[in-house]
Amino acid sequence: MVPLLLLLIIVAIALGIIGAVVKGLLYLLVIGVVVFLLSLILFGLRLGRRMGRGRAR
Repeated sequence: MVPLLLLLIIVAIALGIIGAVVKGLLYLLVIGVVVFLLSLILFGLRLGRRMGRGRAR
């Protein structure tokens, strides 16, 4: 799962840079931001599940 999250973050950064630099491709910047936010949400869900296992009974 971690490699998938890292790949999503790298793709988001690449799309953001291309979208910001190349004129007329602003939609790539928006897609990059959306992919980055989705990867953060996935990471948060995964972290929340992991933290829930170690609680006292």
